[in-house]
Amino acid sequence: MYNDIETWVANRFATGIPPPFSFTYAGKPSEQFIRDWKFSRKKKQLDNVQTERIFTYEDPETKLQVRCGCIVFKDFPAIGWAVRFKNHGKVDTPVIEDIQALDTSFTTKEKGDFILHRALGSTARRDDFAPVDELIKHVLRRAPIGGRSSNTTAFPFFNIEVAGEGGVMVGIGWSGQWAASFARDEGSSLHVRAGMELTHLKLHSGEEIRTPRILLLFWQGDDYLLGHNLLRRFIVAHRMPKKDGKPVTLPFACSSSALYDESNRATEQNQIDFASRFTQYGVECLWIDAEWFEGRWPNGVGNWFIRKDGFPNGLRPVTDALKKMGMGLILWFEPERVYQGTWLDREHSEWVLRLPGNPNGLLNLGNEDARNWLTEHISGMIDREGISIYRQDFNMDPLPYWRRADEPDRQGITEIRHIEGLYAFWDELLRGHPGLIIDNCASGGRRIDLETVTRSVVLWRTDYQYFEPNGYQSHTYGISLYLPSTSTGNAYPDVYSFRSSINNGIVLGWNVYHPDIPSLWKITPPGKEKEPFPVEQARLLAEEFKSIRDFFFGDFHPLTPHSITDDTWIAFQFHREDLRQGIVLAFRRHKCPITTIRLKLNGLLPTARYEVHFKDIHIKRTFIGKHLGDGLDVTIEGAPGSSLIIYRQLS
Repeated sequence: MYNDIETWVANRFATGIPPPFSFTYAGKPSEQFIRDWKFSRKKKQLDNVQTERIFTYEDPETKLQVRCGCIVFKDFPAIGWAVRFKNHGKVDTPVIEDIQALDTSFTTKEKGDFILHRALGSTARRDDFAPVDELIKHVLRRAPIGGRSSNTTAFPFFNIEVAGEGGVMVGIGWSGQWAASFARDEGSSLHVRAGMELTHLKLHSGEEIRTPRILLLFWQGDDYLLGHNLLRRFIVAHRMPKKDGKPVTLPFACSSSALYDESNRATEQNQIDFASRFTQYGVECLWIDAEWFEGRWPNGVGNWFIRKDGFPNGLRPVTDALKKMGMGLILWFEPERVYQGTWLDREHSEWVLRLPGNPNGLLNLGNEDARNWLTEHISGMIDREGISIYRQDFNMDPLPYWRRADEPDRQGITEIRHIEGLYAFWDELLRGHPGLIIDNCASGGRRIDLETVTRSVVLWRTDYQYFEPNGYQSHTYGISLYLPSTSTGNAYPDVYSFRSSINNGIVLGWNVYHPDIPSLWKITPPGKEKEPFPVEQARLLAEEFKSIRDFFFGDFHPLTPHSITDDTWIAFQFHREDLRQGIVLAFRRHKCPITTIRLKLNGLLPTARYEVHFKDIHIKRTFIGKHLGDGLDVTIEGAPGSSLIIYRQLS
């Protein structure tokens, strides 16, 4: 489609040319006047592959300044930007509205089709993150629900395919209520707009706001999956949290929630004892979820103080014991929700946004005092208690709170300040605690976007029926088209369920006391309730996971259609070209009558030789790459059943 980013930038950021963003000012669309504003540019080399270009537009009359900070990437055909508005005048600006962080057109050579490849958001269903392909005939509009960026209906990453010419990946970085539209004209152009769903506001003297961040990543070729894998590589290179210069590996964790009622009955001693039973599997973190705090979950949120009845000495004795076991601590918080009557509600009601009749309030992160207190309090807990991974949940829709707080000529400002505050809070935690990992949950994967994936990881990608394997397979398929690393849970070490859950990380909800202590979530499979816990099988699966987890950073290749039904196969491949290796995971679901399927592998050199290890039948064979590309027959005799195939290039 486009392969010269410098030319693309030069054609859209210049004197007398409307930029690829837009807004309405004092009732007039920016395209009518911005070419007459004072224009300037600056250039700064950030590193050997990133160059920042700052384009500034200023109204000579009202002194409104619009500044677009663009990052151009040398190693990818990509550009990313965010736009800021600042009032340099002495009085309020006229109303700024309909701010579109992206407003540009893409053109085909011969009036070809535009196809939108996208995904559903998360809503705790089997079809979470399911891929959706839409031919754009007229206008399509997509947005999440309720103010969380990947909630329910839409996921803020898109692949616009221009039939026969390539396409462009579009990423939106806004952890609130964004909206995007795709409008096909009568000729050969597609007009794309994206930004906050609602902006209609004045800026006070000296006031500044930011807009959603935009990523455009252009790809060439006739297979739309090229775009998805280019995005995965880009995120690994430039938009994932790093440790020692490498993308963060998600933890191999164990969670006691299923045994201790979401940690309601968790104590210092039972948590240490629980964790000690996982050392034999090489587990890296203990996950303590909700209810470690005063008042417990769900109605104690706003009391971020460790409850004395379970942890009289705080959590430090637990983290000290974990350290001796070679583990860290993942600790759950939900700081943005404030329940009525909790400490935050009583002591600082001025920080809390409320709706009539709703006991849940929203901690206003746009309030500087509130954000500073939260930062200091959580930061102090991280240091004092020895927390390795800060897990932030968010189980409410913030949009009605934001909009109720806005004045008629300041619509959108509360959302903007809250989202700016969220980023500032996370950034300060990361600056103050090198090596800290932030986990972003939000009712399971409902606030995933370009900004959150830069600062955080996704350890629990959906609240869909816990541990149901067929749904988890479908989720891996859908979300892997966009993100190179996510995690979810596993309830019991049977091969089919375990492989359905693995990614770069995994959370074990195993009842290692089984059958002595019953699990409150009934996670033990039917018929296994009275059997001893399968320690040896669990150890083998843990070893298998650790041997293949890094492959999930590679290219993703679906090998079957996506499906949420129980009567089919689903299979996918993760390929690491840098290692010249990869894996295939194939699943025959429990109602599927077909025992053998042919899978066409991708990313292999046609003339190279590959050793293929069929892990389940303990057979290794050598194939030419072309033969694997033509199709590899995989047989699973029993249903449900799985097959793990590991391959490596020999020559």
